[in-house]
Parts: sequence; C-alpha cells; structure tokens
Amino acid sequence: MDSEPTQTHARAVMQPDFAGYRAVAIGSAAPQIERRGECWYLRSTEALDDFPERVTDRLVSGARAHPDRWLVARRGADGQWQGISYAQMLERARAIGQALLERGLSAQRPVALLSGNDLEHLQVALGALWAGVPYAPISPAYSLVSSDYGKLRHALDLLNPGLVFAADGPAFAAALDAAVPDHVERVVVTPAGGARRETPFEILLQAQPGSIEDAQARVNGDTIAKFLFTSGSTRLPKAVPTTHRMLCSNQQMLLQTFPQFGMEPPVLVDWLPWNHTFGGSHNVGIALYNGGTLYIDDGKPVAGRFEETLRNLREIAPTLYFNVPKGWEELTAALETDARLRETFFSRVKMYFFAGAGLSQAAWDRLERVTQAHCGERIRIMAGLGMTETAPSCLFTTGPVMGAGYIGLPAPGCETRLVPVDGKLEARFRGPNVMSGYWRANETDRHDVFDEEGYYRTGDAVRFVDAERPELGLLFDGRIAEDFKLSSGTFVSVGPMRARIVSGGAPYVQDAVIAGMDRDDIGVLIFPRLDECRVLAGLDAGAAARDVLDSAAVRDCFADLMERLNRDATGSATLITRLHVMDAPPSLDLGEITDKGSINQRVVLSQRAALVNALYATRGEHVANARVIFARHLQQV
Repeated sequence: MDSEPTQTHARAVMQPDFAGYRAVAIGSAAPQIERRGECWYLRSTEALDDFPERVTDRLVSGARAHPDRWLVARRGADGQWQGISYAQMLERARAIGQALLERGLSAQRPVALLSGNDLEHLQVALGALWAGVPYAPISPAYSLVSSDYGKLRHALDLLNPGLVFAADGPAFAAALDAAVPDHVERVVVTPAGGARRETPFEILLQAQPGSIEDAQARVNGDTIAKFLFTSGSTRLPKAVPTTHRMLCSNQQMLLQTFPQFGMEPPVLVDWLPWNHTFGGSHNVGIALYNGGTLYIDDGKPVAGRFEETLRNLREIAPTLYFNVPKGWEELTAALETDARLRETFFSRVKMYFFAGAGLSQAAWDRLERVTQAHCGERIRIMAGLGMTETAPSCLFTTGPVMGAGYIGLPAPGCETRLVPVDGKLEARFRGPNVMSGYWRANETDRHDVFDEEGYYRTGDAVRFVDAERPELGLLFDGRIAEDFKLSSGTFVSVGPMRARIVSGGAPYVQDAVIAGMDRDDIGVLIFPRLDECRVLAGLDAGAAARDVLDSAAVRDCFADLMERLNRDATGSATLITRLHVMDAPPSLDLGEITDKGSINQRVVLSQRAALVNALYATRGEHVANARVIFARHLQQV
C-alpha cells in the first residue's frame, strides 16, 4: 500500500469562516455520519455527478473547445517554453496509439516508461490510453539511482512489457541492458548508439490511421489505463491496475470538491513524478480534466535543483500550486527574499496543496506569514488522504478546521469506513476510484486487501478532531503497521511521535525512525537536514557529515530537541531515552526510502539493526533527571 497522508500532528485550529482569505470556490457539503457497533461510516451528502467513460474523452472535448491552448509545456534546450496544444496532442495520441496497436501490445504486453516527466512521455501515455493499451510509468530512480536494478527487474518481470520507452538513451543504457530482454523493443528520443537496436520516438508519430478508432471505441471504464507501482513500504512494489473509471471518477470528485477548477482553467507548474499517483494521476489529471495547462518543472526540492523551480515560478504564475513539504519549506524561504518571485507567484494563485508527507505546523505558520505579508491576504492550504490504490484522493480538508495533521472529510462518491484495529481507527474506502485488486496477485491475499464489506484496507489510522463532533472531520493518526509495544506491554504510537520530532526539530530534522519494539524504552534515529546543520555549525558546504554532526552547536541543538520533546512526555509510551543523529542517508537500493523521499520505518530498523543494538547498548553522554539518555554519535557497526 502506498499512502499519501498528511502526517503532522502539531495542532488543528478551528477556523469556522475564511474572512481574509483570497476568494476560491471550495465545496462544503456536510458529511453523513453513522455509527454501527464499533465502526463509523462517513460519506458526503453530495452525490457524485456523471463523469466521462474514458480519460481521453477530455482530450477530445479540449481539442474541440480550445484547440490551440497548451495542454503541456516544457523548457527546450534553448531555455524557451515548448508546448503541445490540445489539438496537437489529440493528433499525436491517435498516431502513437496506432503504432502501439501494430505492435500487438495489450494488458499482457503493456508499455513501460522508464524515464521521467517530459513531452514525449505524456505523448506515449496518451497514445496508449487512446489505443486501450495500459502503460506503466516506472520510477527513474530504479534505473538511474539504484545500482543493482532489483526493483526495475521486479517491475518488468511482473509487467512483461512489449515496449520500453526511455527518453535519454545514453542515461538509461546500463539499466536497459541489465533488465530489458533483447526481444523487447526500445524506444528512445536520444539514441545510446550501442549494439542494441533502438527505435526513434519519431517513428511512433509516423503511423498512419488504421484500426485505431475501432480500438478506441472499445475502451471503457473497466479498461486498464495504467499500472502504477506502490512504493514497496512492506515488500517489493506491487502493481495497481488503474482503470479509466478510477481516474475519471476521482477527477470528478476533485472537481466537485474544488469547483474552482471548472471556473478557471488550472495552470500548474509541477515537478512531481508521473510514476507516482500524486503527480501522474492527480496533477496531470487536473490539467487535462479541466482544460488546463501543466508546465513541467525540471527542478526539485533537493540541493542544486530548486533554483530551476524558482526560475520557472518567476515566469509562470500558477493558479494552484502543489508540492511536498520540503518543497514548500524551500519556496517559503525564497518568497521571503525574492521580490520578482513574489510578484509572479502571488499574482493569481488561489490554493496551496501539499501531500507525500506532513507539513509541520512551524512550516505552515511561516508560509501563512509570508503570504499575508506580501500578498495582503491569506491563501487556503489544502491537504487530504489518498493513495495509489484509490487513484488517489479520498479525503480533503474542506471542513471548518485549519492546521497540520487535519485530513478532513470524504470527497463526493467516496465511502469511508473507520474500523477499530489495535486501539486505533483504520480508514477504509470504497467507491468507483478504488482498485479491484493488485495485478497478478494471489487471490488468497484478497482478504488482507479488502474487508468483508468490500472496503479497501489502507493501514492508515485516523481520529476525529473532536469525538463529540465527528462532522468536523479527521486527523491522521499514523500507520498502524508501524506501531509497536515496549517490553512492558506499553503501546507506542509511531506516527504522532515522528510528527512531533519533525515539527519540533525544524528545520534541522528531515525525518525520524522510532525504535523500541520489545525493549524497555524508546530510541530514535534522526535523519538530519545536513545543509541546515552545516549552516548551524558555521561550516562550508563541503564539510563532511561527521564533522557537521560533531560540532558543538549541532550537538546542543539535538540535545535541546530531546529535552523539549520529553517535557511533555506522559510516560514510557512518549519518553525518548536515547537519540542518534545519522550521518548516513537512507538508501533507495535497500528500500529505506522511496523515490519521492518517504522513509520506510520497518526497513530502516531492519537494515540498521546493528546500529540500533549499539544504541541500546550505550548509556550515552547526556543524562537529565536520571532518565534521559542521548547518544550523540554512535559509530556504524
């Protein structure tokens, strides 16, 4: 399962009206709530309206209504924006769809897209959608970051693709040679020039009309549009068959939740990867479904890449802006000092949206301060709960609450069931946006995926903002599978604790992993933000991680963090007795981190078991009140 919860629990603030906020049309249908025994059932009182049968129906209607409007654009080699209009994209989708049909591709032999967001990627994807041939966008990190190609091989073995696309042939050559059989056709934009035969992308565009319209007419809601892979948080990534009905119904849910999308064509400047449901289904879908334009951002909120995002946002004014929390933190800092950026960015943006992880309350408050100071009004910050298996959105923060940790109420058409599991309420979903099961999965495992009433089991825990007023909506309460018991039998709720650490440690904490299963007390592994810690230490950008973490300023900072966290501890379930700041980042190859940057709690603890054992073997250097132990710098063992 691949969840996209908002994971921070700093606080949720009642905000019954939105005076002082920029005008934006957001749905406000009251929820219908029922309790049966120990379970809760929530649904929107607003019915889901009709939606198109095929994703490509919106491409057709867009080509008729606004043929010359760009659907997608990206900077070319000369730095200028190059766009593809709705009419052009329709023509190209038909040609590529014909080429795919001529190759005999199908759900049993789909298209695999290895490279990231670009104009050719979207053309191949829409061509596949037109022909009724599923496509599978696979994380580029499996090819470019991984050294053993294990996840890439797993994905390709599961799919059995008939065609593999990688825009940059030279960059992907090693992965293609290692994981793609010789008989599978390779399509590239830039040839690698090796011994293996490659098909130029332009060849697909040269296909002449044949049986494509008949094939397109056979596409319906049950047709698989694409395979999306989960992040593999508990085992190897699973393939989610995402149908046209799932995608179209979810976009209709989004439109009814945010009627603003239909009032003004959305303009997005977006880097989020299309192999992930947030970027590829949610954001690309918003642009296509509502006649908008998506500007591909080749930046990313990592060292050396975010300046490209800022360059784009100085030129293109989005009407809504999506990012992960790290991206919002970087953007907020830039907005505080960059007048040109502020002028463009604030000119027409109506809504902020984050997902992928939780935005800390400190980051939330800072974003609101800079917005109000330079914009003269506040802008709604939206979030929710969604996942790959639900295409993706289920809950949105449309209720009368503002603050980190709030995930809101069900979207129209999405039925929600809350079931007690291990002392928490697990969120489960049912609706036209929910998958029917994983691709080529063992049917006997279906009980683990769906409950007896047909609701998808998310593994995400939620709680009511106010148990006496359930209509206010829900807060995220962690991942049930991450929670554990101490040797005393005391239950530790990992999600809220991680959220407190990340929020309390801002801006120096990237993420935290909680240890202590079957032990006497809680230990914490901290993944720091080394760039921020270097500044705190007064060291230059080239300083080694261990030198940074050994500095007195950084050591004192994390000692103070643990002391602050423990001031509010109410017992062994919340008391941190030892804390270690890691000098080695999480590993993608080992599955400790997903390509979108989410930490896998279980895998980190497994892969670093020796370090955890060493953490518990030491009494540390700093003891306060004979109960707090801080291990400042353990050696890797």
